[in-house]
Amino acid sequence: MAVVILKDRNPSKVIEVTIGATKEQGGTRSHTITVGGDSALPFLHFEGEFPNKPVVAMEVQDMVPRWGDTLKNELSDVWGNPAEWAQKCVEDFGADLIYLKLDGAHPDDANHSSKKCAEIVKKVLETVSVPLIVSGCEVEEKDNEVLPAVAEAAAGENLLLGVAEQGNYKTLTAACMVHKHNIIARSPLDINICKQLNILITEMNLPANRIVIDPTIGGLGYGIEYAYSILERARLGALQGDKILAMPIIATVGYESWKTKEANAVVPEWGNVIDRGILWETVTATSLLQAGVHILLVRHPKSVQLIKKNIDDLMRPNQL
Repeated sequence: MAVVILKDRNPSKVIEVTIGATKEQGGTRSHTITVGGDSALPFLHFEGEFPNKPVVAMEVQDMVPRWGDTLKNELSDVWGNPAEWAQKCVEDFGADLIYLKLDGAHPDDANHSSKKCAEIVKKVLETVSVPLIVSGCEVEEKDNEVLPAVAEAAAGENLLLGVAEQGNYKTLTAACMVHKHNIIARSPLDINICKQLNILITEMNLPANRIVIDPTIGGLGYGIEYAYSILERARLGALQGDKILAMPIIATVGYESWKTKEANAVVPEWGNVIDRGILWETVTATSLLQAGVHILLVRHPKSVQLIKKNIDDLMRPNQL
């Protein structure tokens, strides 16, 4: 007797968002990257379509970061030069995108001016040809100065800019509308706040296909199971037709993974600290792929290799 496999057919799908713009589109990128478009739960190819695979962005900072020795050993030769750092991530490590974090704008750090931040972004754009994600220092008043200047300086490049939060979304949303960029909408692991923020942004007339959501995550062993459940709820909502939850998802994997003691502490009985840190980041990322994340922000080049291999394996059709 033939075995009948029951399959779910979802009435909707995740919205597609395109990052970057080529010369023909008014930018300078060699290509664009589109994320989203999934019509089934992650990697169930027999139930739906996955036209765009998840992508890996490597984090670059505009200042020398306070990162541990495992990352320092791989990257410190380019710390302090964001353009060279970005180039190394793309040419040597295979990053799909660059995630430029403007922590140097923080008033308690280098306190870079909005003009300097814009110049750094333009220099990175001149040095690498992949699409760019740019995030501020996450101090509201400073980001309200810096991010509009960055948006104007990179007009036409179709950046992914962040972060917009419930109490501080209007300035960045307006800048993205005027200069035609995409936006990262961040909410604190709460599905209702996530929806409300998306509503507020779209009510300002920024289209839903220019929004990427960041529901926030935890690193492996630090709340990842709760983050997974929130991400899964968002994906299920999108597939069932909830348009206000249908945006692609971004996750700050590197930030969450490398601040854990398990990734950094030299404890002999825990095994080699270098391997442990890389695997902590990798397993965090691969777990989140299964929850429906589309853009993974990571730090270590060996993590990038392992994660991209896992993505390639998962994108192979498993038709039944």
